[in-house]
Amino acid sequence: MVTATFEKTASTQRETALILWFEEVGSQDVGLVGGKNSSLGEMIQQLQPKGVNVPGGFATTAYAYRYFIQSAGLEAKLRELFADLDVNDVINLQDKGRRARSLILNTPFPDELQQAIAQAYKQLCERYGYDASVCDALSPEEQKQYEIECQTVDVAVRSSATAEDLPEASFAGQQETYLNVHGVKGVLEACHRCFASLFTNRAISYRHHNGFDHFQVALSVGVQKMVRSDLATAGVMFSIDTETGFKNAALITAAYGLGENVVQGAVNPDEYYVFKPTLQQGYRPILEKRLGTKAIKMIYDVGGTKLTKNVEVEPQEREKYCLSDDEILTLGRWTCIIEDHYSQVRGIYTPMDIEWAKDGLTGDLYIVQARPETVQSQKESNILKTYHLQEHSQVIVTGRSVGAAIGQGTARVILSAAQIDQFKEGEVLITNRTDPDWEPIMKKASAIVTNQGGRTCHAAIIAREMGIPAIVGCGDATDKIKTRQEVTVCCSEGDEGKVYQGLLPFEVKETLLDNLPQTRTQILMNLGNPEQAFSLAEIPAQGVGLARLEFIIANHIKAHPLALIKFDELEDESVKDQISELTQHYDNKPQFFIDKLARGIATIAAAFYPKPVIVRMSDFKSNEYANLLGGSQFEPSEDNPTLGKEENPMLGWRGASRYYDPNYREAFALECAAMKLVRDEMGLVNVIPMIPFCRTPDEGRLVLAEMAKHGLEKGVNGLQVYVMCELPSNVILADEFAEVFDGFSIGSNDLTQLTLGLDRDSALVAHLFDERNEAVKRMVKLAIKTAQEKGRKIGICGQAPSDYPEFAKFLVELGIDSMSLNPDSVLKTLLMVAEVEKG
Repeated sequence: MVTATFEKTASTQRETALILWFEEVGSQDVGLVGGKNSSLGEMIQQLQPKGVNVPGGFATTAYAYRYFIQSAGLEAKLRELFADLDVNDVINLQDKGRRARSLILNTPFPDELQQAIAQAYKQLCERYGYDASVCDALSPEEQKQYEIECQTVDVAVRSSATAEDLPEASFAGQQETYLNVHGVKGVLEACHRCFASLFTNRAISYRHHNGFDHFQVALSVGVQKMVRSDLATAGVMFSIDTETGFKNAALITAAYGLGENVVQGAVNPDEYYVFKPTLQQGYRPILEKRLGTKAIKMIYDVGGTKLTKNVEVEPQEREKYCLSDDEILTLGRWTCIIEDHYSQVRGIYTPMDIEWAKDGLTGDLYIVQARPETVQSQKESNILKTYHLQEHSQVIVTGRSVGAAIGQGTARVILSAAQIDQFKEGEVLITNRTDPDWEPIMKKASAIVTNQGGRTCHAAIIAREMGIPAIVGCGDATDKIKTRQEVTVCCSEGDEGKVYQGLLPFEVKETLLDNLPQTRTQILMNLGNPEQAFSLAEIPAQGVGLARLEFIIANHIKAHPLALIKFDELEDESVKDQISELTQHYDNKPQFFIDKLARGIATIAAAFYPKPVIVRMSDFKSNEYANLLGGSQFEPSEDNPTLGKEENPMLGWRGASRYYDPNYREAFALECAAMKLVRDEMGLVNVIPMIPFCRTPDEGRLVLAEMAKHGLEKGVNGLQVYVMCELPSNVILADEFAEVFDGFSIGSNDLTQLTLGLDRDSALVAHLFDERNEAVKRMVKLAIKTAQEKGRKIGICGQAPSDYPEFAKFLVELGIDSMSLNPDSVLKTLLMVAEVEKG
């Protein structure tokens, strides 16, 4: 096919051109063609050469809009109409918006504008369909038919306001978009409707509340070749984490069909997180993959009465990820390229909000829009604001949390935009989904809860922009929550947002992060939940001193590793059914364990990269392992003839003793495989594995040999291995352990237990448990002294310095290298340590 040569616009003055091709505009042309179209032109000119695919097209100009408005005398009529506008009165707003749109739609375009749009569309058809050599070979009748067919190329017609997609205000979804538009007549009608959509109710309200003059804003229309994602997938991606503002992770959402459903929140999409720094180094760091329900998809309404329609997705397709790993990584790389470019253009770090689509005919990926992100980029970086729920109650529904705040009030269930006048300020909005028409009441809500949508849907974007906590994709919120019911909407407990019964007390803390002191003692953080990693990374810790695998295994994997390895040997059919359900997307069940564990570790490591993240290998006791799905069959019990029963699991088969044992080493191999995946394939070499409950130096050597069998060889690729210093033998033989391991981390809980000879799980002797006991302190002092003599790093990751400031002071005075603390103790301990070090 021959690509037609585009003619430049006839006007020599771009400011008075009616049409400009995307190739003719760039980021400096927001005033000419609006934010959306200027960005498309910028990417076509600057980023397409770098491999970022962008569909071509043209834009009507702001001048064209003003020419239309002024030549028809519409501005005076609109000013008169808006003289008594009251955006806080929903009825008034609806009436003014309807009449303004009607005024524009009932006024024909000037002939010059109609001709300019028609001619440009024909040229676009030539680019994507018309071939002169083919046409010349046809008969006159065939030529006529060929030209008709070629001049009906499918396009997207999108509004692009001159006060849109700005770094400080998104205007997301305020004007209309039309997909699968065909023919000159269809394009002209869609352009006309786009012009009218400058006065949608939501756009009028949004401009008013953001201080934009209705008559200073003009509208450009982009006419862009459609990407056939109706036959494939589409979605939205952000170059930062939308909830925490974490800069090093890109969030990609995806669903089947045209991307409008993802944008509008009509579907719960798949979600993928990619770690940007090591992605740009050539690694494959997919930190997380979450399967969405993807219940419907938007496709072309071929032969129907509408341009598009929604259809149900087949059940087997819903259960698949709709992007391959290679496609996820490609989109992640494009996100980095786009963010880097716009940051250079603006001279300031500029996170981006990007829409993408995959063409089902060619398999190619495309970027169809890109705009600056407008929430996290505007947030004050020197203030750490945290919300803490002080009480809990019954959880009514759960979904994806938007923001990290807490809101509460009386619920108002609204199922139709026709009912929005019923909504009262301060209520919690409960609905199926919040499309842009709901914006006038969204700002009045104390919180928003929806059945549908993902974290990149329009409702989530606007909720973030307004600082309102929201939970999206709950599925059944409108059924479970009733109007006038008192609820608390909590988004501060991780990725899963929860709606609690009643008005629960909560506190908000604001911490200034300016001028924090530097300390010789490293202040690290204890962290087990990957879902909290990005938000906790805002706390100024110098890394993670203890990341526990137990949380990831218990909450995300849920099954005993040997039950996955020996699935066919499981005796309990109900357990087999549960594990089958859990691992339904994996033919290789052990790979499920590896992937889930690797992604959990990687998320924590990415949050603090390149700072050290010390990951303790699994340290469940046998009774805790038995509680995992399928665990009872592989753990000590009266019914297990091989292992027998353990009377005291706290002192039994745990930690290092499992790793080389024939009864567990296959399971430890999965932990090693996950760790190798994180370090070697994702590039997160800041991870330092740590061995718990290692009783002797010889046992340490056995563990290191086992790790080496699985590709984790100490010293290779910078791999260090630490050991927990939590047994008296670790302290007494610290000089010998220093020959085996690269560093120590004092576990004050077990060290106290074993020094004082008491069971910390026993309430009968709990009053004797105290890390400040002189015997314990002497053990700690000896451990630090020996490690220093042997040139090994030594820190502490136990509870004591978090609970007792005087114990933290004692450690600093001994010259300990690091203290790993609970997140809520980091700042206060940092300040205390700085005072102690000052003397």
